[in-house]
Amino acid sequence: MTLPIQPRAAEVRLQGVGKRYGQVQAVKPLDLVIEGGTLVTLLGPSGCGKTTLLRMIAGLEQATEGRLLIGGRDVTLLPAGERNVSMVFQSYALFPHMSVLDNVAYGLVSSGLRRRDAHAKAEVALETVGLKGFGTRLPSEMSGGQQQRVAVARALVLEPEVLLFDEPLSNLDARLRRSMREEIRALQQRLRLTVVYVTHDQSEALAVSDRIVVMRNAEIAQAGTPDELYTQPASVFVATFMGEANHIRGRIDAVEGDTAAVALDTLRIALPHRGLAPGAVDLVVRPEAIRIVAPGEGDALPATVSRATYMGSHTEYYLSTPVGELFALGPDRLRRRAAGEAVGVRFDPEGVVLVRP
Repeated sequence: MTLPIQPRAAEVRLQGVGKRYGQVQAVKPLDLVIEGGTLVTLLGPSGCGKTTLLRMIAGLEQATEGRLLIGGRDVTLLPAGERNVSMVFQSYALFPHMSVLDNVAYGLVSSGLRRRDAHAKAEVALETVGLKGFGTRLPSEMSGGQQQRVAVARALVLEPEVLLFDEPLSNLDARLRRSMREEIRALQQRLRLTVVYVTHDQSEALAVSDRIVVMRNAEIAQAGTPDELYTQPASVFVATFMGEANHIRGRIDAVEGDTAAVALDTLRIALPHRGLAPGAVDLVVRPEAIRIVAPGEGDALPATVSRATYMGSHTEYYLSTPVGELFALGPDRLRRRAAGEAVGVRFDPEGVVLVRP
């Protein structure tokens, strides 16, 4: 009887790990702990160092400084084959001339396991990812989403301590990306895998992660839970990278206790001061926190609709205001504002946060 797939969830610990190519610092020395059994996403724009960091964990790149530990074992100088990690590549890297079953069993056969036993384990891995009975097919006979699952099964069958994903959904269409990210998350939670996941897609990171590490210019800009990064970004960069956000300037008139009295032209709003002193300040306003009201209603900011785009479930608005152009979402499909219409604008404090530039 073949036992179910039972990867061992290991902690990944980076201590001052950095990577340099000649005079180019691809990853500045950083410290990071990835707890066992969690899914941590490395998120950032192209060239920020996230893929290099992933490849150092995999052993495909050698760190030029620092120490890297997996499950408490120092693997800094070990090659990829001795680290007990598996990687799912962006291209899937399936052998086109091999059956799906042989693709999944390939790593086990290469390591010396008997073909029969390797196939038995591969069958279990395919069942784990929902592809029971697909072993005789060729990769070309599978859809993009099915090929993605084959690549995951091939990684899982080795029962790694850490599973690494490098932009795994970038080749799929939007609808399939949504379903596949949910499958990956469900699989990670069911098997209690330690997963390090690289993407540049903010919605993907928010959907699958226990923690997100936002990278910029080869270093960590901020790390935290999806909720923390979205509602309490540390900087304008993190705020605008973690979804749609309006960056505006205001003024802190006074600080009392934990609260700052903030002026936005004629509008006044109380917000957590986050350690900022009175004076000019940067704010981030989420589109869903903007309330469009009748012009002149209470203390609302005056605004003019410069553009309105009907999106079915909501309308997207661009509004000209005294604090700059704002992007807002209007949920009312039956009362859409027209371009050129005068309106008022208010903010829900829960969607407004003071940030450092």
